Amino acid sequence: MATLILVRHGRSTANVAGILSGRAAGVDLDAVGRSQAERTAERLAAVPLVAVISSPLARCRQTARAIAEHHSLPVQLEPDLLECDYGQWQGRPLKELAHEPLWSVVQNQPSAAVFPGGESLAAMQARSVAAIRRRDAQLEAEHGTGAVWVAVSHGDIIKSVLADALGMELDLFQRLTINPGSVSIIRYGTTRPEVVATNTDSGDLSWLRTAGPVGDAQVGGGAGPQAAGPAHS
Repeated sequence: MATLILVRHGRSTANVAGILSGRAAGVDLDAVGRSQAERTAERLAAVPLVAVISSPLARCRQTARAIAEHHSLPVQLEPDLLECDYGQWQGRPLKELAHEPLWSVVQNQPSAAVFPGGESLAAMQARSVAAIRRRDAQLEAEHGTGAVWVAVSHGDIIKSVLADALGMELDLFQRLTINPGSVSIIRYGTTRPEVVATNTDSGDLSWLRTAGPVGDAQVGGGAGPQAAGPAHS
């Protein structure tokens, strides 16, 4: 099966300001965010990527471009990986939103959360999961079961995709943390997804060059992708 690498954009100017930027224009990576994007690009430099796909928003495109340049790939835009439409919440300080009645719904029962003038978290998850699975199937058909690709998106989008892959109800997705510039990995098998990693910001990813297809689960946990050979004296 193909391997999906989910990357959250690097830290943005709105993240630093504590603003829920949503889909607002003019939100770019700050200096730390640019460093995070470069760090992620360096981690992925040894991986033979077949595609880099991104949310259309600038902070994701900037992160995706850093990754794609190492592989001489274009950045493909996917509208269904766009940030949640937060409606009337967009552009407001998070500390102010925390006092809204809807805040507790977002935290404790996300499946019931509908942002005023925007979309529901359930609709957000439905469109993003559908886009990810569609792109994954297309890239596997084009490049084979060893294909590895990157999707650059937003925190809530990535959390919702991971929740789906983990078989978690949307109401539990706030248990997941996805930091700026982090890497998470999913491989969609024939019978179930395999969540290989979540929210990583360091470590060698070159083992993805030889990752095999998803099969039966390893009882006992298995030896991992970098199992050492027999010791020699």
